[in-house]
Amino acid sequence: MSGFSFNTTPALVSGPGSIARLAEIAGHRLGKRVLIVTDAGIRKAGLLARAQTVLEQAGVAVAVFDGVAADPPEQNVHDGLAMAKQHRATGILGLGGGSPMDVAKLVALVAGGGETLGDIYGVGLAKGPRLPLVLAPTTAGTGSEVTPIAIITTGAAEKKGVVSPVLLPDVALLDAELTFGLPPAVTAATGIDAMVHAIEAFTSASPNRNPVSCALARAALRLLGANIRRAVEHGSDPQARGAMLLGSLLAGQAFANSPVAAVHALAYPLGGHYHIPHGLSNALVLPHVLRFNLIAAEARYAELAIDVFPHLADTLQGERASAFIEALAALSRTLKVPQRLRDMKIAEDALPMLASDAMKQTRLLVNNPRPLSEADALAIYKAAW
Repeated sequence: MSGFSFNTTPALVSGPGSIARLAEIAGHRLGKRVLIVTDAGIRKAGLLARAQTVLEQAGVAVAVFDGVAADPPEQNVHDGLAMAKQHRATGILGLGGGSPMDVAKLVALVAGGGETLGDIYGVGLAKGPRLPLVLAPTTAGTGSEVTPIAIITTGAAEKKGVVSPVLLPDVALLDAELTFGLPPAVTAATGIDAMVHAIEAFTSASPNRNPVSCALARAALRLLGANIRRAVEHGSDPQARGAMLLGSLLAGQAFANSPVAAVHALAYPLGGHYHIPHGLSNALVLPHVLRFNLIAAEARYAELAIDVFPHLADTLQGERASAFIEALAALSRTLKVPQRLRDMKIAEDALPMLASDAMKQTRLLVNNPRPLSEADALAIYKAAW
């Protein structure tokens, strides 16, 4: 066994209704002046009020930045940072999906250590320190609550990442009740996003692919595969919602250490240029990237097949990897996830631009099990169109 490293969030608290214990769980970490970073949808759904009330009843002074947008631009970080400074925040609570949690990470980092955002894009450049940070996801997809990664849209459309262990929060709080109001379409897309994280972590070509990440990825896929339909069709089922949230977290722990690859590299331009939600962007290209990778990852796909689709255990091993890919595509259709780029109003003549932009995601492409050229990326986009 070769050497590897594994980092994750030091404290995980999980359980229905656990947001009501926020002050007990994290108040001593966050201090007496907390900035909540979230978005307008979380406020409208009443989830912000639940967290804010708990903190205020414990004597905490709370300010709220709810201006986070999907595919958040750099300006969201600057605006959140200004509010943190104005409030003299002693800690940050990120409440929401991947976008609010990613912005919360960067606000905590820059407010706590004074680093300049433009200087820390890349791997290992952010050193900290940061303000105390607690993350509470309201979707089961990104796993951002256990990843050392924050993704931001820079300029008009390009996505860049800050990757550093200092971005791991102090506490991840999993409360399935925070996901009860998630619409079926969002539940489906974010659930597939979590599955992508686990699949790409297990098949990553990263030198840090490791047995801990592989075990977590397989455990995640068992939870996600067994519960995604129930969560989509019965959104207030606490068992299904809790299983999806835990599956997302386990997948996040896996890919935080055994990084993702070409599915994400090809998904990012879709979000950057067309503001397609990240989970849906992944779902749109997933089967096409897996078919491309099949020649290099057949044995590993065959292993994962049984975790997601136990009935494939009866399939001949030589056919199981292909059956896995087609079963994933069928699952996406069953969950009524959009299937084609043209359905998202992407013109065919935009595909070369998307392929060119995907090649900029070098930190991801290096992890793909099969080398991928710009011509390959274009072919994949054409297949998805």
